Amino acid sequence: MADGVAMRVEEVQSPPTIVAPLSVISDEEAAAMFRAAVNLFALWKVTDKEAAVLLDLPVRSYARWKTGTTAHWSRDLKARLSNLMGIHKALRIMFQEPQRGYDWIRAPNTVFSGRSALSVMLDGDLTDLMRVRRYLDAERGGW
Repeated sequence: MADGVAMRVEEVQSPPTIVAPLSVISDEEAAAMFRAAVNLFALWKVTDKEAAVLLDLPVRSYARWKTGTTAHWSRDLKARLSNLMGIHKALRIMFQEPQRGYDWIRAPNTVFSGRSALSVMLDGDLTDLMRVRRYLDAERGGW
């Protein structure tokens, strides 16, 4: 029973992020999210190498995809794009001035042991993006 109580407390502290099942995200929607992510990376001042890490793509593939030549939209890539869009949405909701949200991504944060959200995401795992998104979703009140 104690495990159940701990689980409920954890759920209150970090609400689950609700997203559409990845199989529902069409390739056309993934392509639109990719184009939005490229624009977002420019606003975040993310290099191509960093963007490739965030999307788990080889740098050369990322550079090619930026020009409009894309290949297979994997479930992992769709999940990464979805989380990046969720992070962007949360920051836009939290900050009235968009530039503050763009700057926040690189600012040290005590929640991440003094690391920036970008630094956490650049660890490269999908769960690193999810960690930042869940934090922001919890801070802004969830939904």
